[in-house]
Formats: sequence, C-alpha cells, structure tokens
Amino acid sequence: MWGFFSVYLIVFVIMLIILLGTGLDQITAWSAVGATLNNLGPGLGQVSAHYGDLNTPAKWVLCFAMLLGRLEVFTLLVLFTPAFWKR
Repeated sequence: MWGFFSVYLIVFVIMLIILLGTGLDQITAWSAVGATLNNLGPGLGQVSAHYGDLNTPAKWVLCFAMLLGRLEVFTLLVLFTPAFWKR
C-alpha cells in the first residue's frame, strides 16, 4: 500500500513540475494532473472548460497521466523497465 502511494505521489509531483515548466500556472497544473491521473474529468484554471488551449508538451504529459491513471501506475511503469523485457 505504501509502495503504491509513494510511486503515485512521485509520479504526481514529477508531472506537476513538468507542467509548471511548460508555463502553466500552479492551479491549472495541479488540477490538470489530478484530473487526468485520477480520471476525474473537470479541472480548475485554464482547463475548467477544456484542455484544447494547452500547449503540445503539456497535452503529451497529460495523455501519459491518463494512461497511468487508467492502467494503474505500477502496471505501466513495469512495462517501461528493461528488466521486465529480459525474461
């Protein structure tokens, strides 16, 4: 349980920092990552109506967050580890 929570929190913070680096404000970045990673839907700030106005790198990060949220964090991160594919 703590392992999942730790990985989830680390992924959340990393994606939040990436979105802040693309120029989004704190409220928009925080709510967009939360909405996409948890599959909630609505967000705050610039994403309150739709995600269409975001820049392309931010959309890619949020698409990856949606995949992580839908397929679960551990499952998708295991697929990206080289040790999984060496068996």
